[in-house]
Amino acid sequence: MAQAKTDEQFIMVKLSDTTLTFTDSAQDIVGRKVLDSNGEEIGEVNDLFIDQKEEKVRFLEVASGGFLGLGETKFLIPVDAITGISEDEVRIHKSREHVASAPAYSPELVDTRFVTNLYDYYGYGPYWEKGYNYPPYPYYPPLL
Repeated sequence: MAQAKTDEQFIMVKLSDTTLTFTDSAQDIVGRKVLDSNGEEIGEVNDLFIDQKEEKVRFLEVASGGFLGLGETKFLIPVDAITGISEDEVRIHKSREHVASAPAYSPELVDTRFVTNLYDYYGYGPYWEKGYNYPPYPYYPPLL
């Protein structure tokens, strides 16, 4: 299991809760459909979680189901799972079933333990591990 950062080092926030923006607005994928490895729709990118220290996107918050925000389920998916981005959609390397079986997400529970478990579940090393390389998708310019 990956070693978690200490809570003092670990500060991840929703992009929408900050004043940060993309230098190129075309790089903002919020609102795009998320498709699994079979081309089936999982949901829509609802928000992006960023590592406040490095100002890099680390997770997609994906909302699925519901009506006008009621009854929807939300999932966090590491950006490492992204295999492609188009104008309307984001494709990931995992199946819809895999995403649905991920550790339960609650905004209040996004801490080092939860994130470590999430990375382990998806099969990726966490961004704080030595030798981690930021994935090619999404290629985001620095935030402002």
